Amino acid sequence: MTETADNHTESRDHVAIPQAGRLGRLIDKGAIVFAAGIVLAMLILINEVFLRYVLNAPTIWAHETTIFLCGIAFLYGGLLCTARDRHIRVVLIYDFVPKGLRRYLDVVISLICAAASLMFAWAAWLMVARAAFRPDGTIRLERSGSAWDPAFPGLLKIFLLVIMSVMALQFAILAVNYLRGRR
Repeated sequence: MTETADNHTESRDHVAIPQAGRLGRLIDKGAIVFAAGIVLAMLILINEVFLRYVLNAPTIWAHETTIFLCGIAFLYGGLLCTARDRHIRVVLIYDFVPKGLRRYLDVVISLICAAASLMFAWAAWLMVARAAFRPDGTIRLERSGSAWDPAFPGLLKIFLLVIMSVMALQFAILAVNYLRGRR
């Protein structure tokens, strides 16, 4: 393990930061499921190439399944970046202020990100309302419309709503812990 400029060891870059709390640690542990989904998507694509080009017997499910697996992994990746404090940040001002002021900037940044995540969660809810509920109120997930016709579009929209809601909560936890000065 080598030291970086922030006195963190390299192995600590791949775990939730302490300010993320229990939720961050839970998010960090859940990442393995979505990483396995990426590997599964790769195996499905290798299988599809073999079936299509060697046996001339393509499947009707491989393409949509791999898109779904990669899509949910991508969404979870945003949540994981939040818990690990690896999200994109413009540091033009941040790097030039004293450490004491950075703490308050972290609070403000986290609150703004929580508000933005809530807005995206609301937009996701509007999509879920159309993708999961019929006008009469019964539940029926939106389907792809392909020959296989899985409910992946509806499931992906529901997953987006869940991820954005949890992300808003994670940013709120970060703001509180930054304000407390928790390290």
